[in-house]
Amino acid sequence: MDFTFSEEQYEFRDAIREFLRGEVTPDSIRARWESETGMDPALWPKLVEMGMTAMLVPEAQGGLGLGPLDMVMLAHECGRFAVPEPIVVQSLSAVPLLVDALASGANGRQAEVEAVLTKIAAGEAMVLVGHPGNPVINFASQADHLLLSHGDEVHLVPVTEVTIRNRKSLDPSRRVGEVSWTHSSTHCIASGKTGADLWRSTLNRGALGAAAQLLGLAEAMVQQAVAYSCDREQFGKPIGSNQAVKHLMADCAVRIEYAKPVLHRAAYAIEVAPLRADPAVSHAKVACAEAASLSARNSIQTFGAMGYTWECDLQMFAKRAWVLEKNWGDSGFHKNRIHEWLVNPRALVGAEYTFGSRAAGHGSQSLAPPVLEVVR
Repeated sequence: MDFTFSEEQYEFRDAIREFLRGEVTPDSIRARWESETGMDPALWPKLVEMGMTAMLVPEAQGGLGLGPLDMVMLAHECGRFAVPEPIVVQSLSAVPLLVDALASGANGRQAEVEAVLTKIAAGEAMVLVGHPGNPVINFASQADHLLLSHGDEVHLVPVTEVTIRNRKSLDPSRRVGEVSWTHSSTHCIASGKTGADLWRSTLNRGALGAAAQLLGLAEAMVQQAVAYSCDREQFGKPIGSNQAVKHLMADCAVRIEYAKPVLHRAAYAIEVAPLRADPAVSHAKVACAEAASLSARNSIQTFGAMGYTWECDLQMFAKRAWVLEKNWGDSGFHKNRIHEWLVNPRALVGAEYTFGSRAAGHGSQSLAPPVLEVVR
């Protein structure tokens, strides 16, 4: 069995990393804080050119037809550089929701959904998600369409038909808005059990995207703290030479490394069966959130009081991590899902179900998560 990513996936990740390293800097993020939209108008066309908007769009609509496993490492890199633009939410949440709605018939609105997907792939439209579990939508005012819920229904609503009330976020890079709208069947693309399943899958995909960004943020904060501890001297030697500081950073590094395979396993679970990925996704969200929280705390402690200051780059990464921990279900929500899984008598928990075929033999109604067989 090969559980590693392919050479092409690693090359794409490295290309995105180098691209973001040059395009998304702390200074450019601060410049966004002063802009009306909160976005860099020059960045989105470049993301389109890199294929980021087209990744999960089907080939029939001009996309690349890839999956969550291809996107999860890129979402990780977006977290590493604290990218403000909502590319991860659109790619990992909005696009799959539209694709699944299209596969279910889109309530007779296939042509409308196909047209929107084509525009997303070409970078001509931004579509964001208003999940029932997320009361506000980041960059709602900049979107062309919003995917909104009414009970179990899924609605693809033009932003011109909603009212957005701006809210203040702890992270100044976020431009969140509370959306109100008048329910109508005009834009409904799924309802009933189909709609409920779509919202459940979307929650898992959104949590996966948040987890990936949290892991990237954790790595970035540790990197900044290590660099500072090498430069900052006390009593004639770098503070990083002190064992106490080394322990702080080592604890973060261990937590990050343990979270990586959990994140990749969740991406595989979503790609195989998003409706049965709850425990894997919740495990990833909790593990990555804890890694980011510990990295923020220990990195700020390494910097000292200046780590909190507005001028220090570290604070923007820490604030993003604190916000994302609450998005797409906080740690309490996801720990509860893990608990429900573990105490369920039909849960197939144990080493014998990890790689073998015993879990698969329980049929489609089994509570077993997808068996890890091949990870591209």
